[in-house]
Amino acid sequence: MASIHAEAFAGPHDAPWSAAAFADLLDQSGVFAVESPDGFILMRTVADEAEILTLAVRPGARRAGLGARLVGEGALAAAARGAVRVFLEVAEDNAAARALYARAGFVEAGRRPGYYAAADGGRRDALLLALNLAETLP
Repeated sequence: MASIHAEAFAGPHDAPWSAAAFADLLDQSGVFAVESPDGFILMRTVADEAEILTLAVRPGARRAGLGARLVGEGALAAAARGAVRVFLEVAEDNAAARALYARAGFVEAGRRPGYYAAADGGRRDALLLALNLAETLP
């Protein structure tokens, strides 16, 4: 997971997670992953809510539907664990991720001003997105 995350988050604004960070997260209650050879989604469920912690797809495998498949499978897995809503934060300027989540049915539920550090020393806002599973799953 750490190697895929490093490839997926190799930009100047990114901070890939270490193998130790993934191991620590996966040891926590409610944390699970849906994996493929070229990507994964890492999520956490607490009570009736789920959170997407990270979604990573190797650059060479992008634009082939893998991200959408992982989001869909993650939502199904979260629902199976009792979640009725899924949340995530995404950088306001991450147009590709925002489009992916919009296609999956996520809507803006809030904003976290200055949530992400920018390479130039500034801050970028995060959008809090939510998905109501009862409205989107069969």
